[in-house]
Amino acid sequence: MSLAASIRKVLVPINREGYPFLAIAGVATLIALGWIKVLFWPLLIITAWVAYFFRDPQRVTPVREGLVVSPADGVVSQIANVLPPPELGLASQSLLRVSIFMNVFDCHVNRSPVTGTITKIAYKPGKFLNADLDKASEDNERNGFIIDTGAARYGVVQIAGLVARRIVCWTNENEHVAVGQRLGMIRFGSRVDVYLPEGVRPLVGIGQKMVAGETILADANAAMPNLTHRVG
Repeated sequence: MSLAASIRKVLVPINREGYPFLAIAGVATLIALGWIKVLFWPLLIITAWVAYFFRDPQRVTPVREGLVVSPADGVVSQIANVLPPPELGLASQSLLRVSIFMNVFDCHVNRSPVTGTITKIAYKPGKFLNADLDKASEDNERNGFIIDTGAARYGVVQIAGLVARRIVCWTNENEHVAVGQRLGMIRFGSRVDVYLPEGVRPLVGIGQKMVAGETILADANAAMPNLTHRVG
């Protein structure tokens, strides 16, 4: 294996959303090296952190009918029965919601929890409260998806946080997505809510660490055996 290939294997890819920030930080670091040396090391650390924040690693996604995987890296902060956001039109009764909180050190690329068709995308402007608060689901800026698997409909909502000020969506309505496929990202700390169909119970608990595209969040058909995996 060549040296270049070895380096590519070790380095984690950086998502394209991070390129402008990385360029700004890198240029500022080079300027400091030549003109304001006292700022060089702090700016170099900031540049390294920007590259780390916008990392976009490959994930190995379990694939089997009925499996629901985590859409985000982070920690399960809430599991509760609540009404879905009204703009989604997902249900008129309470559904089980699993909330995953992402801090500034988590990978912020969000992935589809199931395979299906995105039948609706609904963006709603709002506040920028701490995303770990329960009222953030109602008051904060958010972008929601309905994903129809053919057997059921799942809601996925990206929620901006106290520091996060931009929600990025990479998919469109009527687009077919595979489980573990990248949907978008939220910059600098945020939260993702998953609304499970009636009768589907989560297999995770509050405080559990989640890995987007890999951790099994729920199983709509627990009796079916034989997991396979997909690299995404």
